[in-house]
Amino acid sequence: MSTFDPNAAATADSGVFGLPFTEEQAALVFLPVPWEATTSYGGGTSDGPAAILEASHQVDLYDLDVLRPYEPGMHFLEESSQIREWSEEGKREAQKIIEVGGQIEGNPSLVKALARVNALSEKVNEAVYQETKRLLGAGKLVGVVGGDHSVPFGALKAIGEKHPHYGVLHFDAHSDTRDAYEGFTWSHASIMRNVLDHIPACEKLVQVGIRDFCEEEVDYCRDHGKRVDIFFDAHLARRKFEGQSWSKIADEIVGKLPREVWVSFDIDGLDPRFCPHTGTPVPGGLDFQEACYILGALVRSGRKIIGFDLNEVAPGPDGDEWDANVGARLLYKLSAWTLASQGLAKQQ
Repeated sequence: MSTFDPNAAATADSGVFGLPFTEEQAALVFLPVPWEATTSYGGGTSDGPAAILEASHQVDLYDLDVLRPYEPGMHFLEESSQIREWSEEGKREAQKIIEVGGQIEGNPSLVKALARVNALSEKVNEAVYQETKRLLGAGKLVGVVGGDHSVPFGALKAIGEKHPHYGVLHFDAHSDTRDAYEGFTWSHASIMRNVLDHIPACEKLVQVGIRDFCEEEVDYCRDHGKRVDIFFDAHLARRKFEGQSWSKIADEIVGKLPREVWVSFDIDGLDPRFCPHTGTPVPGGLDFQEACYILGALVRSGRKIIGFDLNEVAPGPDGDEWDANVGARLLYKLSAWTLASQGLAKQQ
């Protein structure tokens, strides 16, 4: 670290954000998960982690909110070739079911394909769980980088074993509380339902920016009463139009959360101008700085970010780097506020 110059350009052989840290030296470790089997609209999110890593070399390291968040160390693990192979197989099998809208109607070949996709999804969940558990056991903070939004389930399970009373702050265009969407038990459209159904340590889910959902999801969240709070995008927009400050709104969002918080960030929670190639873009959404302000409000409230995931970043065709550029900068802000909340980096 003594020879590292944070003001210099990243070198070709440097790590994430141009940093020199090994896994052992880093306080925060990024776990890439190149998986997107059940994506039913756009694709490419399995290439998100690698694209973010490459784009991270263009991010300047000094931050107005957290000053020098790189100092505790960040490290990006190598992708699992096994998970990528599972993703490619799973996507082939899932496509057969997606093409018929999940209506397999006893078709033996489709029943077999569905079973295989669900089995591969469980393998991914277990791999992410085991790797997150290993990192937590080594005293690391963990940031999961997807892939589609199904990938953090194993990490959320592992974090619940260490933090038995935590909440999830969920940025997304979608509620992700569908029941086995198109038959896929571990669909990206079901991640928060699976968390609520299978991880009791997650005592609170606060969703922000939601603007694309079905009636079943609204009913499901309503049935969970005080365990779920939704800040719909339309309602947030109306409040801003009527003159409410974003500071007041952010404090209200944060006030719904417990002391320990996992942040789950689907990039499509942002306005699509920041993520035009994500799998399921939806008009509306948060401005980049609005999302960052909520993260800052969360930490300034005294709450701790115990980990996070960033998902659904899809690089554009023909080398378009915009989505990865935004993803890398959002990853840095998530990292900065996480480290500041843990007392490992100094906030302004």
